[in-house]
Amino acid sequence: MTNPRSDRVTAVRALQKRSVRERTGRFCVEGPQGVREAVRWAPERVRDVYVTAEAADRYADDVVGPALAADLFVHEVSPEVLAAMADAEAPQGVLAVVHAAAPSLADVLAGRPRLLVLLSSVRDPGNAGTVVRGADAAGADAVLVTDGSVDVHAPKVVRSTAGSLFHLPVVTGLDLGQTLEDLAGAGVATYAADGTGRTSLTAARLGVPHCWVMGNEAWGLPADVRARCDDVVAVPIHGRAESLNLAMAATVCLYASAGVLTAGPPAG
Repeated sequence: MTNPRSDRVTAVRALQKRSVRERTGRFCVEGPQGVREAVRWAPERVRDVYVTAEAADRYADDVVGPALAADLFVHEVSPEVLAAMADAEAPQGVLAVVHAAAPSLADVLAGRPRLLVLLSSVRDPGNAGTVVRGADAAGADAVLVTDGSVDVHAPKVVRSTAGSLFHLPVVTGLDLGQTLEDLAGAGVATYAADGTGRTSLTAARLGVPHCWVMGNEAWGLPADVRARCDDVVAVPIHGRAESLNLAMAATVCLYASAGVLTAGPPAG
């Protein structure tokens, strides 16, 4: 493919718009790492893979070969076509169109989760994607996202997940109040992460199934939401930093939980 103005290129480019993603149920994954993870962990959802000739040689073993082995459609395109499709200013020669998954909270709770994170009104794409990546690395069972948050299939969010979007369920469009009720009904404790919390992260009860509730980057969690959670937990600041940003705080909390949950009950 060499024509950047072709109908196919225009259709792929249109997936940068949320309305088009929601209407088609598809989104773009840019870069070799994200496409590799999509091909490896969710090949049934991959509609098309687009690669430049240079990228096809460079990523023959970890992207192109596995995609062909999975009977996926792999299209060689010119650099101009790839650039016209991509959102990134410097695309890396690999892009895939993928069908969005639609896991439900009921599905997640049926699996008796031990560690979750809930994003409430999180608007920054980099923060949302980094939380998904951190949750994946910490071994969380799922990421939950309220309906007032950024679209997790937006290009910048997808790139920020570095492929983790295909490793664990990400449930979107949730009502915050109903989600807190459902978590409580399933025996999952909810911990609001907030600098005003009286409980330090080091003292929080992390050995039980629980969900970290993270608020908006600017205003955090409203008082009524904090009151509905089982505890309000603060990450201790030992140096002179005023605070941690949302993604950093979420990762610290998730890793603190993972350390306790993976350690298991004490001997004796």
